[in-house]
Amino acid sequence: MSQTLEQIAQALHNTNKKVQLIYAFNGTGKTRLSRALKELVAPKAADDEEAQPSRHKILYYNAFTEDLFYWDNDLLADAEPKLKIQPNSFTDWILVDQGQDQNIIANFQRYINDKLTPKFHHEAEYNDDGGRDVSPFSYVTFSFERGDDADLGNFKISKGEESNFIWSVFYTLLETVIDALQEPDPALRGTDAYDELQYVFIDDPVTSLDENHLIELAVHLAALINRAPEGLKFIITTHSPLFYNVLHNELKLSQRGKKEGCRLLELLEDGTFKLDIKHGDANRSFSYHLYLRRVLSEAIEQNKIERFHFMFLRNLYEKTAAFLGYQNWGDLLNTVPDVDAPGAKQGYLNRVMQFSSHSTLSGEQVRQPTGPEKQTVKLLFDNLINNYGYWQQEAQDG
Repeated sequence: MSQTLEQIAQALHNTNKKVQLIYAFNGTGKTRLSRALKELVAPKAADDEEAQPSRHKILYYNAFTEDLFYWDNDLLADAEPKLKIQPNSFTDWILVDQGQDQNIIANFQRYINDKLTPKFHHEAEYNDDGGRDVSPFSYVTFSFERGDDADLGNFKISKGEESNFIWSVFYTLLETVIDALQEPDPALRGTDAYDELQYVFIDDPVTSLDENHLIELAVHLAALINRAPEGLKFIITTHSPLFYNVLHNELKLSQRGKKEGCRLLELLEDGTFKLDIKHGDANRSFSYHLYLRRVLSEAIEQNKIERFHFMFLRNLYEKTAAFLGYQNWGDLLNTVPDVDAPGAKQGYLNRVMQFSSHSTLSGEQVRQPTGPEKQTVKLLFDNLINNYGYWQQEAQDG
């Protein structure tokens, strides 16, 4: 049955699900849907009412979020490029009130480059008495920090890097909010700004990310959603089959009757819309397990194993164990060479568990795997591929 976006927003609002995951092609109306839900949950105040920021009831990341940032390109004056911040309560709260600029930088560098460094700046503001006021952060510059004294200057980052930077601002805000809501007693929270928060709407935060970082972003987002209190609802839209599929698996939306939370949004020829429940196993429809296998194989071949590859390895073991009927994924380690040596199996388990655990602190520094630990990934990956007919059949089918 065809509907308007307003009707679809109402249907989503009426659904008692913690997470609703929606797949839709670009141009289908995902951004407009987020605005329709915003108007439903936090409508504009009447002229005689005091306006309350919509973020008290709904947080949303979409194209309008990116509009809060714009480049100051003064080419005639040959000035260094600045990413300006439009005056708004969203960035003021996260940067000024909560002081989260360093965590934003850490989140951005996680997905782009740990040497590409944003720096937040205040512009001088003076009051009527000639004294300087404390002003909100008003622009950002970007430079490469190589660890020496060389000054390479500031430069304009790419559009994809810019989108990821803005996502890092939103993600850091979301981390801060969920951390605050972990305290069940509102009187003991550090802020009351989000006591009435009902929804988080996220529209495609994966622009220009490569597959490795896209999967990593989805894994981190799913872990954050799993930590959120039950009263907070999430609606996530995407045009990326891989991003959809990672979230589908990490949030276990196919289990315990959660499948109704997976949707497909279509734009019909008459300009109306259709939102259907998405049936079918995500592994089969989007081949997520094959993506994991390919990513791990390439990382091993190129000797570029990082911490997040342990997450993928564990995920692959869990899916294989579930398919083959094993109670625990660790049971698949019984076929690893020399696993009978004292403590060998537990050592493998400990390494995978250590590196695949989800950190809840975005600024926490976690060491990278050592050479022997990287060899563990190869050893366990080869064990899975070589000793279990499930993967040998996949190779024949492919």
